[in-house]
Amino acid sequence: MATPHIEAKENDFAKTVLMPGDPLRAKFIAEKYIDDARLVNNVRGVQGYTGTYKGKEISVMASGMGMPSMGIYSYELYRFYNVDNIIRIGSAGGIADELELRDIVIAMGCSTNSNYAAQYNVPGMLAPLADHTLLSKAVLVCGEKNIDVKVGNIFTSDVFYNDDAEFNLKLKRLGILAVEMETAALYFNAARLSKRALSICTISDHVIKGGELSAKDRQDTFTEMMEIALETAYMM
Repeated sequence: MATPHIEAKENDFAKTVLMPGDPLRAKFIAEKYIDDARLVNNVRGVQGYTGTYKGKEISVMASGMGMPSMGIYSYELYRFYNVDNIIRIGSAGGIADELELRDIVIAMGCSTNSNYAAQYNVPGMLAPLADHTLLSKAVLVCGEKNIDVKVGNIFTSDVFYNDDAEFNLKLKRLGILAVEMETAALYFNAARLSKRALSICTISDHVIKGGELSAKDRQDTFTEMMEIALETAYMM
């Protein structure tokens, strides 16, 4: 069952899909962690793989950058490929003072400046949330691995270069942990389609304190986050 963006056949995807933003990170995960991984999608170079992890079928596919890209791929996986769970594993810019490079944040909720939810024609502002089952299992995995994870509200931005110099400080005052560009679309799609979603992010830079990791580091060294997601997927 091909879509305009995914060439995979029916049943090519597992019930749980890990979604990094970067196609090369998807390839890295497939090669390092997934047994018998086979390429099931490569339209526009957005690579998707399916194989097994500890004997359980798992898929990994890139989402690309930004809400429109995440919105398309997650919707098609949920709607046309019968995927039940999507776990985003991405990078984020730290905002909270207590966050350092390589810290892990799990998005319990996600605020946004996007107009994505306008399509639902609901008055006021919808609050997209993580699935509690996925969230609770991920936190359990972190406890078992003795990983100090931060759980809370993040912000999905439609812009990377913001003309408002005070923007990130305003988010900090409201208790936002980190900023990224995909989670809100994933959480909205999951809610609308009665599916499950979770976003796990590694801090790749700090937008207030400064400091950043290289593109190579973001591609190949966020293994702690990847392993949390894989163990969470294994428990589903």
